Amino acid sequence: MMKFKGLLPACALLVSGLANAQRVDMPGGPAVNQLNLTTGVTQIASDIAWLHWMMLIICLVIFVGVFGVMFYSIWAHRKSKGAKPATFHENVKVEIAWTVIPFLIVIGMALPATRTVVAMKDTSGADMTVKVTGYQWKWGYEYIDGPAQGINFLSTLSTPRAQIENREPKGEFYLMEVDNPLVVPVGQKVRVVVTAADVIHSWMVPDFGVKQDAIPGFLRDTWFRAEQVGTYRGQCAELCGKDHAFMPIVVEVLSQDDYFAWAQQQQAALVATAEDPTVAWDVDELVARGQSVYNSQCIACHQATGQGLAPAFPALVDSPIVMGPMAENIEIMLNGRAGTAMQSYANLSDVEIASVITYTRQSWANAGGGTDPVVQPIDVRQAR
Repeated sequence: MMKFKGLLPACALLVSGLANAQRVDMPGGPAVNQLNLTTGVTQIASDIAWLHWMMLIICLVIFVGVFGVMFYSIWAHRKSKGAKPATFHENVKVEIAWTVIPFLIVIGMALPATRTVVAMKDTSGADMTVKVTGYQWKWGYEYIDGPAQGINFLSTLSTPRAQIENREPKGEFYLMEVDNPLVVPVGQKVRVVVTAADVIHSWMVPDFGVKQDAIPGFLRDTWFRAEQVGTYRGQCAELCGKDHAFMPIVVEVLSQDDYFAWAQQQQAALVATAEDPTVAWDVDELVARGQSVYNSQCIACHQATGQGLAPAFPALVDSPIVMGPMAENIEIMLNGRAGTAMQSYANLSDVEIASVITYTRQSWANAGGGTDPVVQPIDVRQAR
């Protein structure tokens, strides 16, 4: 029994350590036991928090006043003390008082609330515009103007699957980390144009005081001006499907100089990776490129083995679409398939789509079989 003498204290220490590890505020994200709104790093977020407290205080004062008078009246004018009920039918002064006072209270609440709501919707005079597209289940960002004009990318959850499946300890930013965050400069008004490619999503970053629904077929806009450099986190706030919990939002706010340097770096990378879709690729080159695209875009749903996750995500091995004529495969990649979890990947380049299709036709048990084992970028370009 002696060898177990220190086991209990060690276990207690381990449990305590795990508990403490989970009780740490996430930088730029939710806080432990957070009950209140965050004051945020924008004027709008600060105004929302102030409105929240103002409304609560007004409601509390009304509650205490009304119920205080009621309970006092019940106690002071109870029958056991010989109180007699009044016999008056109406009182003009009381009628005026309980009409005018609530009216003034409502006006006092409505004026600052209206001012804040109007400011939230005023996207004029923006320094830059970013288009945000919600997909099942990731975010697409496209810089419309400014130094990063033309840059676009997908932002996908980067938490390892092993953590989600409880095969590894949870990380510090569990389910709140992405591979490609949105990057913006500090102190500039950023207009965010929001839409969706499949179902309704919602782009929400509490520290910015921003929450805007992303609706397929509609463009809706909002804005923010971050006043502090840092990393800020949010999530999709609209139930959008089985992986709704796996759509985090991460925004990096950089200094003006750092943002300009980042934009130049991204523009240089864009030029370096620009590919001519009319050039024919070797099969080995397409497969190698396609594997990279598959690992970043498809592996979470269809798995590394291509076996999928039934019933939502069908297997690609021996799939009639993968093994059939290329036209249908390309069409699904470009347009998705309504009523299923398969979304459009039209934001990928012709080379990326051609390479990932070729990879699936050349891998696993498919091994180069099927009707069209190789798909070239020009095939995708012609199908667009």
